[in-house]
Amino acid sequence: MKNIKYPLVKNNILREDLNEVIKFLKQNDPILTNDKKVEEFEKKWSKWLGVKHSVFVNSGSSANLLSVQILKILFPNGGNIIVPPLTWVSDIASVLQSGFKLKFADIDLETLSMNTDKIIKEIDSKTVAVFLSHIQGFNGLSQKLLNYLNEKKIVLIEDVCESHGAKFKNKKLGTFGLMSNFSFYYAHHMSTIEGGMISTNNNRVYEYLRMLRAHGMIRELKDNKLRISYQKKHPDLNPKFIFAFPSYNMRNNEIGGIIGINQLKRLDKNIIKRNKNHNFFLKLLNNKIFFTNFDLSGSSNYAFNLIMKKKNKSKFENICSALSKNGIEFRRGSAGGGNQLRQPYLKKMFRKNYAKKFTHTEHVHFYGLYIGNFPDLKNKDIIKITNIINTAAND
Repeated sequence: MKNIKYPLVKNNILREDLNEVIKFLKQNDPILTNDKKVEEFEKKWSKWLGVKHSVFVNSGSSANLLSVQILKILFPNGGNIIVPPLTWVSDIASVLQSGFKLKFADIDLETLSMNTDKIIKEIDSKTVAVFLSHIQGFNGLSQKLLNYLNEKKIVLIEDVCESHGAKFKNKKLGTFGLMSNFSFYYAHHMSTIEGGMISTNNNRVYEYLRMLRAHGMIRELKDNKLRISYQKKHPDLNPKFIFAFPSYNMRNNEIGGIIGINQLKRLDKNIIKRNKNHNFFLKLLNNKIFFTNFDLSGSSNYAFNLIMKKKNKSKFENICSALSKNGIEFRRGSAGGGNQLRQPYLKKMFRKNYAKKFTHTEHVHFYGLYIGNFPDLKNKDIIKITNIINTAAND
C-alpha cells in the first residue's frame, strides 16, 4: 500500500529507549550477549506479570516452540494438543515440529479465542494440553474451562503474544497456565526489537526452559542440586558441556534486555490509551453492519477489528478498497491472516473442505480485518477512519 497515513503500528522504540542503550554501550568493554540486563528484565517482567519465573528468548515464536518442547519432556509418549484455527502460525508449527497431534476448536466472535465448549468437546484420553491464544487483546479464558482442565489434569499453555496486560477476573493473562508466551516483536504492545518471554510458576519447568534456551546445556541451571546430579551421572563429560536435551540457541541479548526494561515502564499507561482508542472506535462504528459486541472485560487492545455481521463480498471489497485509497493499512483475516487450516502447510494434512467446519473462523477469514491501534492515535484520527469505513459500508 502506497502513501500510508494510518499504519498498523508506529515505531514504539523511542529515543529514551535508545539513550539507555547508548549509555550502556559507552561503558568500557560492555558485555552484549545474554547477561545481567537480560536477567534484570526477566525479574522485572515476572514482577509486573505476577509470576515466579520468566525466560527471555529471541522471539515469541521461540517461546511457543520451547513451551511445547517442555510438553515433549513431560509427555514423552506424545498425545494431542488442542489449538485454535485463528492464531499465529508458530503456535501450530511448534506442535507439529514437536511430534504432537493437532486438534482444533472454533472461536467465539466475542473474544476471537477458542470457544470453551468446543475445546471440551475435543478433549479425549490422549489430550495432554490446550494451547490457547488470547487474540489481539481479548481474554479467551473462562472459569468453566479452567475447572475442567484442572479436573482432567490437562496442561494449559497461554499464548499472550498480542495481549500484554489483559486480564481474567482481575488477574493478568499469562498467570493461569503451566506456561505462558509473550512476543516483543516490533508491532506488539511493547518491543525489544525482536524478542519473546516464557513465564511460569513451576520451578522445574523454569530450569528446563533455561537449558532449552541455550542448546540444552546444564550450565544454564540455577538449581545447583540439579546441576550436580547431572554431573554425577555423567562423570565422563566436561561439566561445562553436558547437553541434557537436544536444543538450539534461542537466547536474547543485553540490548534487548535494556530496551525491555525501559519499555516496561510505559506499558500500563499505553494499555489504558489503547483501550480508550478501542472503545471510541467501537462507539463510532456502524453496529448494524459491523460486529461490535466484543467481550471487553479485562481487554488490552492490540488492534481495531472490523468484522461484518453478514456475508457480503462486494461490500467487504468496497471497504477494503476505501481503506487502501485513504492510506489506512489493514490486514485481512485478522490474527495470522485468518483460518490457518487454509494455509499450504496445514491444508494437505486434512480432508478436503475441513477448514469450512470452523464457521466463526471462516467468517473472520473472509469478512474480517484489523486496523492499527497505537497509543498516540488521536480521536480525530479515529473519527476520520470510522467515517471512511461507515461511508464505504453504506455505498
